[in-house]
Amino acid sequence: MDYLAEKFLKARKTPSTACSGCGLGQVHKKILLAIDQLGLGSADIVWGTGIGCAGRQTFNTWKGDNFAGTHGRVYALATGLRLALKPEQKIVLTAGDGDAFGIGLLHLLHCVRRNVDMTVIVADNFGYQSTGGQYGYTTPAGSVTDSSPYGMQDPNWVQDGRDILEILKAAGAGFLARHTSIEGQNAVESIKQAIDFKGFSLVHIVYPCITNFFGKAMGSRQPAIAYRWLKERTNPGADQPVGGMTFRTGVYYRTTAERREFSEYMREFTRQVQTGGPT
Repeated sequence: MDYLAEKFLKARKTPSTACSGCGLGQVHKKILLAIDQLGLGSADIVWGTGIGCAGRQTFNTWKGDNFAGTHGRVYALATGLRLALKPEQKIVLTAGDGDAFGIGLLHLLHCVRRNVDMTVIVADNFGYQSTGGQYGYTTPAGSVTDSSPYGMQDPNWVQDGRDILEILKAAGAGFLARHTSIEGQNAVESIKQAIDFKGFSLVHIVYPCITNFFGKAMGSRQPAIAYRWLKERTNPGADQPVGGMTFRTGVYYRTTAERREFSEYMREFTRQVQTGGPT
């Protein structure tokens, strides 16, 4: 067994039940590497999960405390938990693109608005793969899916001049990064920075779904083809023109301005109320 799995994950949950070739394990391992390299243990982190592939594969694998939220609601649960936990404890959430950028987007934005201290890892596989492969909010334009047999035409959050990270930045997110699952230590470093950041942080990581997305959109379930497609689109150079969606990765934004974290503010406000001080 991998030493990270042995150290941090429940034995009955390894190996993963993900589809053969799925890139979610790469995402999961980067998070564990970041935790390990930060010198943190299972008691230091409460791990929350959403629904879908990202939630199902990471729920209840963590040896420490963990919880799951219904579709899109894990951020609201984590906000309440942040008020109850010791300030030094970390909250890490794993959610899919639908959970983060679709049904859960409003809850996510409220966490950003409040600057709740948590790290959200968005594991993005280009759509609703756990329910058959319907298109979603980051599906590449023109992709053939179960719900777009003639090619996906619905404008998404990551093409044609739109970027969901810009929306999160405008809402007040203090740390944002983007990576693909094929990247190595550079992605781990971004996750470490996100976990260390005091306030809301999010790392968007794209990974391939071999079974549904690539099986239908690309016409092949061969992992080598899927990973080659992703590699060609990860930081392509000026002399490597690639059509459609590409990914410029690394730290997207880190604030230099001091912004009060939500639970710290609420604890201070509560003390003032209890002592009859100013409100």
